Amino acid sequence: MVVNFPTISALLEHAEDKSLYQNLVLQLQKDFVFANVFIDLPDEVPPGDLKTLIHEKVYYLIMEKFTDYLNLLYIIDVPEKVVKGIEATDVVEISEQVTFEILKREWQKVWFRNEYGS
Repeated sequence: MVVNFPTISALLEHAEDKSLYQNLVLQLQKDFVFANVFIDLPDEVPPGDLKTLIHEKVYYLIMEKFTDYLNLLYIIDVPEKVVKGIEATDVVEISEQVTFEILKREWQKVWFRNEYGS
């Protein structure tokens, strides 16, 4: 069953506990490339660094390349209503919450693939 995580750290810890953290990183790399958004995610990136790298990239995209940001959300399949429902006062908070939504959606993909094959 897909767990509802209270924080990004809890999600990343869970991925590590299930030995699926590396799969999560690979899924992120794949979808960022597919969205034509460059992000340098080393294969052995620690969870804290992963969170920071994605957060910084999302912040940059919102501020500088909004069309690329929207395309990334579309490629990853983050629901529009979830993004519109974010109640934050500044771009840093918004980008942090969007980062969480991206990680949750990517985790779903990894979990389902692991649970149900292929």
